[in-house]
Amino acid sequence: MKDREQLVQEAASFITECYGELGKSRQELEARLAEVTQHVQETGYYDHTAEELEHGAKMAWRNSNRCIGRLFWETLQIQDARHADTEEQMTEALVQHIATATNNGKIRPMITVFQPAHTPERTVRVWNDQLIRYAGYETEHGMLGDPASLKVTELCRSLGWEGAGTHFDVLPLVVQIGERAPRYFEIPPELVMEVEITHPEIPDFADLHLKWYAVPIVSNMRLEIGGLVYPAAPFNGWYMGTEIGARNFADQARYDMLPRVASLLGLNTRREATLWKDKALVELNVAVLHSYQKQGVTIVDHHTAAQQFMRFEEREQRSGREVTGNWTWLIPPMSPAATHIFHTHYENKVKTPNFFYHNR
Repeated sequence: MKDREQLVQEAASFITECYGELGKSRQELEARLAEVTQHVQETGYYDHTAEELEHGAKMAWRNSNRCIGRLFWETLQIQDARHADTEEQMTEALVQHIATATNNGKIRPMITVFQPAHTPERTVRVWNDQLIRYAGYETEHGMLGDPASLKVTELCRSLGWEGAGTHFDVLPLVVQIGERAPRYFEIPPELVMEVEITHPEIPDFADLHLKWYAVPIVSNMRLEIGGLVYPAAPFNGWYMGTEIGARNFADQARYDMLPRVASLLGLNTRREATLWKDKALVELNVAVLHSYQKQGVTIVDHHTAAQQFMRFEEREQRSGREVTGNWTWLIPPMSPAATHIFHTHYENKVKTPNFFYHNR
């Protein structure tokens, strides 16, 4: 935990900025700062009001240097789950998040915030990297499923879970409170919306038997607001197509589908100069975008996302706020030079509130 003087300073910085953006009066600000200071001096911590938590979470999205989708930061819905103090209550909130965010395919940006880490014995944790993710298995015949999920799959199996042994087994939720042993809970299958991947012009694409889940709910990061740390705060926007088509499916360390797509397309893979990887990559991403749109699931292509980020930059400039960014993450993994982001410099300065990866 932070020392009390540092916590008061970080709390005051956040509350001053937050109350300024919310249009609160000087009297309200001074009263709240006095209240927080007294509480920290007496207990070593303080708690956010519901309004502070909501706006602080939105500010954290706005400050996320790696995110290209920040234009929509003000639309973030907050589920305040700070009351959850059992594994069952945590899981109930996570399942509710999945259902609310999915919204029959009309994805809602959302965050669920569990209790802050005031004391080690009450610190909560979600072990999943994303609330919905496919298992990964090492078998005598090679990799099965998603290699990125090997560790969490091993954890789930050590707790007694066994998947069906396919490339697309949905992992259970794994939660932990304090020093108690982690526990797993199955996600109701009817809540996990998945998209079968087909191509608008290549019927044989369906023979690859690819699919992906609708909502990317990131759960391996902690939320920091005003000096308080929320170790479990899963959040989501919607997918940019290249996240699936150019990374999850295409990366050699993931599903490594480019050789199979190239074979299906009849491409010459004997020489790199034929640009077979590029051709396969484009058609794979065409298929992803087509499939999500056909099923009515919110998704954005990387060119539109870059244009939306430009609008975010313009709005922030009008608001007098500096736009920070991690260029290596903001550029899309496909045709980056065709976006303005590739040709723009961003200061990778970390501001708070923000999200930070856990050291696992």
